[in-house]
Amino acid sequence: MTWDFETDLETQVELDWIEQFVREEVEPLEHVLGSPWNIHDPLFKQLVKPLQAQVKARKLWACHLGPELGGSGYGQVRLALINEILGRALFGPVVFGCQAPDSGNSEILAHYGTPEQKRRYLQPLLAGDIVSCFAMTEPQGGADPSVITTEAVRDGDGWLLSGEKWFASNARYAAFYIVMAITDKRVSVHEGTSMFIIAADAPGVRIIRNVGIADDPAATHAYLSFDKVRVSARDLLGEPGQAFAVAQVRLGGGRVHHAMRVIGQAQKALDCLCERALSRTTQGSRLADKQMVQEKIADSWIELEQFRLLVMRTAWRIDHYQDYRRVRKDIAAVKVAMPKVLHDIAARALQVHGSLGVSEEMPFVGHIVRSFQMGLADGPTEVHKITVAKQLLRDYEACDALFPSYHRPTAAARAQEKYAPALASLQALEA
Repeated sequence: MTWDFETDLETQVELDWIEQFVREEVEPLEHVLGSPWNIHDPLFKQLVKPLQAQVKARKLWACHLGPELGGSGYGQVRLALINEILGRALFGPVVFGCQAPDSGNSEILAHYGTPEQKRRYLQPLLAGDIVSCFAMTEPQGGADPSVITTEAVRDGDGWLLSGEKWFASNARYAAFYIVMAITDKRVSVHEGTSMFIIAADAPGVRIIRNVGIADDPAATHAYLSFDKVRVSARDLLGEPGQAFAVAQVRLGGGRVHHAMRVIGQAQKALDCLCERALSRTTQGSRLADKQMVQEKIADSWIELEQFRLLVMRTAWRIDHYQDYRRVRKDIAAVKVAMPKVLHDIAARALQVHGSLGVSEEMPFVGHIVRSFQMGLADGPTEVHKITVAKQLLRDYEACDALFPSYHRPTAAARAQEKYAPALASLQALEA
């Protein structure tokens, strides 16, 4: 038996340091800095770079990558424990070198990049000297790959890439974009789409406008236009037609990493809920003594623990199988559960805080908006529910010999037949 819910001492020591470091050094940054991706801000360099140096000195930098890829190689379980803590702080991931979309982009560059691409893009990305953008979604739609219209047409030894991308993560601060485009219309979109690396300052690249989420004044997502952008053979990431295989390397892990950080955000909301309940008095007693508030606290803790266990088991399965395809159903389930857990806990905390809860002085409105974002990013909730259902049905279909046992009339008949001698003996004795 290998079931275990304990953390080894060596890892726990690091987790304790991370927790104190994030609480005392990292969380305050969000009150004095703007976007975590604006690495060109002089104040960012002054305040964040020294903290990153401390993280690197403790070998906690870029833990999502293995040592052979430039990271610490902690594995998904330990990464989950770390990300729980980092999720509490807006600047947590960037201080530890594992922020999205750079974490996913570094993974696909590490797996598919040429030596030149790694030198030019991966090394400075891992060093924290630049940030990047992932541009896959288009204005016409996101979850349906058949709507991709961005196209790269052969032109001599390279391509001319044209089209538009929507909600391109971190585009305004990025040094380069990873862009998905159709390169062969004669085959299916899954076979005829390729991935390219495009410098942000390449001729023909234009940000139509920067787009912010409701609680994000920095507007870090962009509506992009590509007008006959020349890309050479050295800008191709992976092989022609391999875009979806490349994308899945980052999307599978990215979905779980989002969930890991959401645990931290939801825990922060639960902490605030409990602190408010203990400190606020109304109608002669503390909120903590009101049964309806106690119900909110209990429901929040139970939902968070259930979600945390699902995330941790999924992380363990990724480490165990080393194959995201075998854990596809688990990852989809995590993706489905994530938005509701964050939304419901944050909403309860907001309600108990009253008018303070809807103000910018508390994080709950941001959490609620982010819960909807988590239900859309990397594939909407509905798509992942379909994935879970199809995987389950496929498993049952493979074991169709067991189906009769689930059909009550058939099961009853089989039981009668199996225990007929015993029933006959009993009836004889009664007679």
